[in-house]
Amino acid sequence: MASPSPARHRLRSILGGSAGNLVEWYDWYAYAVLATYLAPHFFPDDASKDLNAWAVFAVGFFMRPIGGWLMGVYGDRHGRKAGLTLSVTLMCIGSLMIALTPDYATIGSLATVSLVVARLIQGLSLGGEYGASATYLSEMAGKRHRGFFSSFQYVTLISGQLTALLVLLVLQASMPESDLKQWGWRIPFAVGGVLAVIVFWLRRRLAETESFEKRDTARKSGFGALFLEHPREAVVVMLMTAGGTLAFYAYTIYPIAFLKKTAGFSDAMATQVNAAALFVFMAIQPLAGALSDRIGRKPLMVGFGLLGVLLTWPIFTALENVETAWQAFWLMTGALVIVTGYTSINAVVKAELFPAHIRTLGVALPYALANAIFGGTAPYVALWFKDAGWERGFYWYVTAMIGISLITYLRMRDTAKHSRIVED
Repeated sequence: MASPSPARHRLRSILGGSAGNLVEWYDWYAYAVLATYLAPHFFPDDASKDLNAWAVFAVGFFMRPIGGWLMGVYGDRHGRKAGLTLSVTLMCIGSLMIALTPDYATIGSLATVSLVVARLIQGLSLGGEYGASATYLSEMAGKRHRGFFSSFQYVTLISGQLTALLVLLVLQASMPESDLKQWGWRIPFAVGGVLAVIVFWLRRRLAETESFEKRDTARKSGFGALFLEHPREAVVVMLMTAGGTLAFYAYTIYPIAFLKKTAGFSDAMATQVNAAALFVFMAIQPLAGALSDRIGRKPLMVGFGLLGVLLTWPIFTALENVETAWQAFWLMTGALVIVTGYTSINAVVKAELFPAHIRTLGVALPYALANAIFGGTAPYVALWFKDAGWERGFYWYVTAMIGISLITYLRMRDTAKHSRIVED
């Protein structure tokens, strides 16, 4: 039986788990920030190539439930560390495939197939990564500061997205646009593959959590056990995630295309505005997490739900008419402050709903299902509304889904007071 970790070992484990999470999400988001660059290389040169690229982005999300299921069970049975190590291995494979696959002009439709397979592998990886890292950080954090330390999952998630944006900014500033469009877009994927190898080594050295060591070994994790023994908790995770993940992707991924196609910003300017807003977003996650340790998780989630319902439409309609980068920055930052009520604590809330023997699966699978349906499809749905001539329909869609999650937040118990993570 494991003894409680000394504070320095606990902090080292949290930092180690977080660093790996950053690289995983960097690899995942590199596709999103480079989608317009890679689209001509993997699809026929026609008007629908950008839409096809975002369709592949969405396809990757539909592997995440399978990853959440398979690797959630794996993490519950073999350890959180084992799940984290496996997930980064798969992410490495997917990134290197994208970096090295010849383009459509060279190998034809095989290029498209390779891209889809790479994203399916990455989706499998990330489906397991979320549950394993959320569970690991929540179990390692300790009762008094669980909200604060678990918020670093989104700090590193956003850091991964921000790093992908910064890499793109560096490439835009350091090489001709023609070279970037021709071959330079491959560099971020190659870098991601190399970093994943380093993370693999780091994760092999992590300590296992006390919760896993003390779990009830007589009870097994599995798909049937989750939905038969914990149906309410699984549904709560799906409903609380639906509006939160849609808002997150609507406020972070879509604005890059939105500022270029609707507001008329250049590629570089749209990237810079998004990066600046994401930096602020990243910085406030631990503040909100620490606040949840004092006042509870529920007030923050309800605050996100209320403000999201009231302000999503005004924010997006205002973005349509922005004339300066500062106006776009403040509007995007305001939206991200709102969604912080969800992002900063969603990992710990989900982990606190389940007992240790099925916690990784309970966090991963319902989240991945909701994320596949509502998060991964967000850019595609937004562009579909735009192509259909009713772009503002997307704003109503986001508002409605946040409203559904708000009802869930209002009806659920505050997990800070009713946590099933029993270790201190």
